[in-house]
Amino acid sequence: MPEEDIETGDLKERLDQAIEEREHGPSWMQYLSISTAVLAVLAAVASLESGAYSNDALLAKNDGVLQQAKASDAWSHYQAKGVRATILATQAEALGESNPATTHFRQEAERYRSEQKEIQERASKLEEAVKEDNERAETLLERHHQFARAVTFSQISIALSAIAALVRRKWLWLTALGAGAVGIAFMARGFLGVM
Repeated sequence: MPEEDIETGDLKERLDQAIEEREHGPSWMQYLSISTAVLAVLAAVASLESGAYSNDALLAKNDGVLQQAKASDAWSHYQAKGVRATILATQAEALGESNPATTHFRQEAERYRSEQKEIQERASKLEEAVKEDNERAETLLERHHQFARAVTFSQISIALSAIAALVRRKWLWLTALGAGAVGIAFMARGFLGVM
């Protein structure tokens, strides 16, 4: 049996390295721990942002509903003024020119019609506010979705990292890093407002 020439110092170094790897694991395990902690922090930030944008979207939608109710009330008021003006005009017509009340009814009908124009302008402005609030809510909700996706991919990455640490498979950790990168991309999209 041939003997290999192994120096004592080299043998001791190999033994020390093997013992260290057994005690502490491979050197990539330290990076796995650090990357998992960073991803956990990013997931927490993304979760907070997701919740904040969700709340803001709900408030914007609620403002839109309130404006819509006001617009509906204004249009109802507009119609009531129109009905009242029509009734007064019809009464003036029915009374004829000789009746002194005819002039009063015609003046009142004109007053209602002029009030109708003011109400129409207000109702139209309220409808524009509804449209703006709904568009703002949609934008905020889309940003919420970007952060929610970031949280999801970060959690997947953390779970894969935990499994990689348990089974000591580097390729699984690299897969986890890939999922984490996707989460970071969604988080950046959320901060930048990219839809």
